[in-house]
Amino acid sequence: MNQQNYPQNIGYPVLPTSTLAIVSLVAGILSFVMLPVIGAIVAIWTGYEARKETRSVPPRATGDGLATAGIVLGWVHVGLFVVGLCCIIIYFGFIASILASSVHH
Repeated sequence: MNQQNYPQNIGYPVLPTSTLAIVSLVAGILSFVMLPVIGAIVAIWTGYEARKETRSVPPRATGDGLATAGIVLGWVHVGLFVVGLCCIIIYFGFIASILASSVHH
């Protein structure tokens, strides 16, 4: 008999990609394109929730990199929003000081 011994496939089960991780990445991208502040908040929140899924023992899903990218995009957008808001406040403060000084002269 010519019988071949094929190796048995004893691999790890394939885990699904976390839906929250995908939502986090998409919301992070959309925060720069369409949904400025809301997209960033959603990206941060869903990213941290997705990381809980992917880093649990045993892991329930994959997609830790997607979640991390969504978190980073969300925080970058929040930082840019804060810097922009500070620039607007400084700008209007500068304009108000110019107007106030021109009224007194």
